Amino acid sequence: MNRSLTFLALVLALGACHSRTSAPVAEPQAAPAAQQPAAAPEKNLQRTIESEGFSSKGTIEAITEVPVYSRIAEQIVSFDIELGQRVRKGEVVVRLSQDVLKDRINRNKAELEKADYEAQAILMGQGYKRSNLDQAPEDLQRQARVNSGYNTAKASLQQLEHELTYCTITAPLTGAVSRIDATLYSAATPGVPLFYIVDTEHLKVCFDVLENELQKFEPGTKILVYSVAYPSEAHEARISAISPVVEKNGMVHLEATLQPHPHLMPGMTAIVTKAQ
Repeated sequence: MNRSLTFLALVLALGACHSRTSAPVAEPQAAPAAQQPAAAPEKNLQRTIESEGFSSKGTIEAITEVPVYSRIAEQIVSFDIELGQRVRKGEVVVRLSQDVLKDRINRNKAELEKADYEAQAILMGQGYKRSNLDQAPEDLQRQARVNSGYNTAKASLQQLEHELTYCTITAPLTGAVSRIDATLYSAATPGVPLFYIVDTEHLKVCFDVLENELQKFEPGTKILVYSVAYPSEAHEARISAISPVVEKNGMVHLEATLQPHPHLMPGMTAIVTKAQ
């Protein structure tokens, strides 16, 4: 009996040992290889600058920015202008109230009609009948119109009718709204800008170079312009102006015209390099 128990215990021990040694051991999985980060656009731009051998920091500017004024003092009744809005030359951008002017025009028409009757009365006092007043000498007719106030009333009416056209304000050029100083229902004042339009179709880049680098540039020299906002985009430009004065710090100011592009706008910081 003891031998049987001993044999049974030995069998069980061997079975347990076999199960432990035969179980597969899971090998640790290798950590996935770290992905190489894509080169930042700024680093690409830095490599481009280093390969070119010359770079200068500049600013993109508009060649033209114009204020939009009202010629008369009236209330603004239509002002659908937003910052950055694109407008075309001749497009209606602001409307002013016409009520006051139309009232003055009606009163002036009445004054003109009254002056016309007075001029006729003067001619009839000279012996001419109402049916043939046009037969009076031109000098006499002119004197009658002057004495009656007809000419003055007519000139005033023409002036008011012309001022009525000022109630419709159009864009003086094609571009984008860069600044806004007025609001809807505020009073337009002559000489005070309502807003500004910048000509986005004609841009330039302004930058400075050292005096000893000036020999590399002349009017028409091609350069490459990279904006900080879009550093992977190179834009060609041509030198259009070179300052005739060397500043106290030994720098010379240059300007170059740019081709319009949706990603270029006035005020952007740019890096200028010499094109090969």
